[in-house]
Amino acid sequence: MALLPTQFTAAPEAAGQRLDQFLASHYDVSRARIQELIRAEKILLNDAPAKASLKLRGGEHITVLGQAERPPLRAIAEAIPLDILYEDDDLAIINKPAGMMVHAGAGATEDARNRGTLVNALLHHFASLSAVGGEMRPGIVHRLDKETSGLIVVAKNDEAHRKLAAQFARREVKKKYIALVHGWLKKDSGTISASISRDRVRRIRMTTRHAGGREAVSHYRVVRRIDSPFGKFTLIEVKIDTGRTHQIRVHMSSLGHPVVGDALYGAPRELQAKRARGQLSVPPGLSLPRNFLHSTELELAHPRTGHRLQLTSPLPFELQTFLAAIEKAAPTNTP
Repeated sequence: MALLPTQFTAAPEAAGQRLDQFLASHYDVSRARIQELIRAEKILLNDAPAKASLKLRGGEHITVLGQAERPPLRAIAEAIPLDILYEDDDLAIINKPAGMMVHAGAGATEDARNRGTLVNALLHHFASLSAVGGEMRPGIVHRLDKETSGLIVVAKNDEAHRKLAAQFARREVKKKYIALVHGWLKKDSGTISASISRDRVRRIRMTTRHAGGREAVSHYRVVRRIDSPFGKFTLIEVKIDTGRTHQIRVHMSSLGHPVVGDALYGAPRELQAKRARGQLSVPPGLSLPRNFLHSTELELAHPRTGHRLQLTSPLPFELQTFLAAIEKAAPTNTP
């Protein structure tokens, strides 16, 4: 949302609030965006610059001068290794690691926040990529969250991009994920059909709690249930009809079963074991510096030939190791 030049007076009810918190709520934008404007002296309090942490008393004269000028944002070719599972003249299918952003996010500038992205790696590895998605997203037809690993398809030319995008829009692309969630799901399989929209309070989160969101449908199947000293867990396969932001993470959290490692949606940052009766010691705590969510299967029609392409990607080593640590400590696993 653009903040247009304006002037107004803080209401008495604003007394005690930080300046950045008050303005973020007033304009329904992120605090980070407000802080950026304050640092650029684009927001004045009683006609003078002020700190974001300043506590309001109510009645202050606030002036918004406009947008802060940002350095131009552009993708940069970087020599980053890529796990390329399939490639031809029209497309490539990449096994993306966790921790890699697909492309620079909103507000990123040409610094560390715009380094190490999948787009930057693609620009280094491939001579040409589609331009349909714009200069910041060359070749990108769909996305995976930064801390989600697995299969992602990339278009090398505009015609392939448009045909692939049409398949996604018609829900003809089959996508399967593996996830480990907290707790035991009651049903062995099920469908979650709950619209998703941005959380009005925490803007980096998505939610199913507001009306008017975008349609989202996820189908899950229980692979096995695990009862361990670290708690109960369910390993599941998930197929999605739609590809909304954070879809699987939001849907599972809405059921009270957040994805392991996903602190944004309610999962603990570290798992602590409970001592069983007669047990002299407990295993050390476990932590996972990523989400236990992996895009394991992708099936689509080749944009030129129509031939069905099916690729699979096994769980990466760090997820296999984490799962093994939980199951090793578990007295029983329930199918």
